[in-house]
Amino acid sequence: MLFHKYFLLRRAMTLGVRGMVFDREANAIFLIRHTYVPGWQLPGGGVELGETCEQALAREFCEEGNISFTAPPLLKSIHLNRVATRRDHVAFYLIENFSQSSPKQPDREIAEAGFFALDALPQATTPATRRRIAEVFGGEPASAYW
Repeated sequence: MLFHKYFLLRRAMTLGVRGMVFDREANAIFLIRHTYVPGWQLPGGGVELGETCEQALAREFCEEGNISFTAPPLLKSIHLNRVATRRDHVAFYLIENFSQSSPKQPDREIAEAGFFALDALPQATTPATRRRIAEVFGGEPASAYW
């Protein structure tokens, strides 16, 4: 037990989730633009203590897009996010079954949000978001890194 606690403190890791909501009919994905970092990106956030990845993903999509899932999301890949820290990992999901109660209105965290056709993404779409799109729709192998 003592060794376990030591390793938790010494080798702590953070875990986050991000998801790509894909509207097949419109050939579009849902993106957000935060108020505090540049670029358009996939919604997501940290997994809280006692929360599963899927629970965290559902919470984040509700908060950031008024989106709920009507079927379980599909885990596509797990990535090391070296931009944040050397210990941050991101579980990436694809969501094709969803509903949106209303368009997301700007707030203190989300400056803008909306669906964008895959062939008409905002110019400021982040490189990591573009890599995930290439992996899901372009047949690129999943990178180990976010």
